[in-house]
Amino acid sequence: MSKKIVILGISADIGYKIAKLYLGSGFKVVGTFRNHNSNVKDLKNKKNIDCVKCDLTDRNEYKRLSQRLQQSNFFWTHFFSSVGTSTPIGRFFDLSFSDWSESIDINLLCQLKTLHDIFQWRDQTKETTINFMAGGGTNSSFDNYSAYTVAKIALIKFCELIDSEYENLKIQILGPGFVRTKTHLETLNAGRAAGKNYKRVKEFIKSGEQGTEFENIFSVLNWIDAKEKSVVSGRNFSVAHDQFSQELSLQLEKDKNMYKLRRLNNEWKMS
Repeated sequence: MSKKIVILGISADIGYKIAKLYLGSGFKVVGTFRNHNSNVKDLKNKKNIDCVKCDLTDRNEYKRLSQRLQQSNFFWTHFFSSVGTSTPIGRFFDLSFSDWSESIDINLLCQLKTLHDIFQWRDQTKETTINFMAGGGTNSSFDNYSAYTVAKIALIKFCELIDSEYENLKIQILGPGFVRTKTHLETLNAGRAAGKNYKRVKEFIKSGEQGTEFENIFSVLNWIDAKEKSVVSGRNFSVAHDQFSQELSLQLEKDKNMYKLRRLNNEWKMS
């Protein structure tokens, strides 16, 4: 029988590409979208995918996904979320707090709320695999993107917490690096408010480079899928920078703190 995956945000470029790659590898897909666009139109013309219009930030509408899974007896084994926004962009006290908190909802709470709601419809006879997307700011300050960064950091910790709480479940978060998607328009539209990242993004767009390939993201998802829970679950992986090999697997098995949020130099004492 085909494996089944729920993908949040198939209208976004990453969600759209990952959905197509999963379809190509024999998965059945149920995907959510907030706004109908060319990505959704293309996916609707394909077999083995059900596209559900579902605004995850709407307290009433987000339940459409759970209802659809129940109605179609879609007991999923995999979950992938590409939902996110980098807005509002700017210094914290210059921003509307309402906009700031809405970003936290989109980048963190609505995804967890939806996952919590559909968890009952997972295939409980098989291991559950859950993957989120990380962002910048894990190891340094990502100025002018505080809502986005705070939400992504919370997702990283969430993965470690849930990994510890459940045995038959693998949960990871992937930092894709720079990927050519329409999300970069948010930074370009922010202009000066984006600080030094504006120039970085503008140069990337002008270069015409793809950055991280969608196929590379999918390859890492498959690498994770093939590994034991003790190797991958609860971790934050970098698609662009990590070397996914047997050597990495052995090191991860050996070091339970690797690729997780940790404070450095805890052993330091004043002499």
